[in-house]
Amino acid sequence: MLYSEKVMDHFMNPRNVGKLDDADGIGEVGNAKCGDIMKIYIKVDNGVISDVKFQTFGCGSAIASSSMATELIKGKPVHQALELTNKAVVEALEGLPAHKIHCSVLAEEAIKCAIEDYQMKKSC
Repeated sequence: MLYSEKVMDHFMNPRNVGKLDDADGIGEVGNAKCGDIMKIYIKVDNGVISDVKFQTFGCGSAIASSSMATELIKGKPVHQALELTNKAVVEALEGLPAHKIHCSVLAEEAIKCAIEDYQMKKSC
């Protein structure tokens, strides 16, 4: 089997899909080579990510990675969410095919960009 049950579950039933109109931070990353584009929205209350949504245009692995990454950071302090790695996303999904690992990297990068956006807005 190419994909784990977890990957298929997060692809068929993605969590936290959508847009936060009042987002405190937005991160958008894309990979022109594979065509995947991810946008992550975060809401932060007292240093904790209280809500997170994503919009992903891409393959099943990109959608599953986005879904799992948002699940992993929801309810976590910002400093902990910044430590999320693509390896943690892959492990939580119980593996991705080698040629799809870049999808988990995009999810990590999108979250880091959203947090950086939040931190920049907060310091202004």
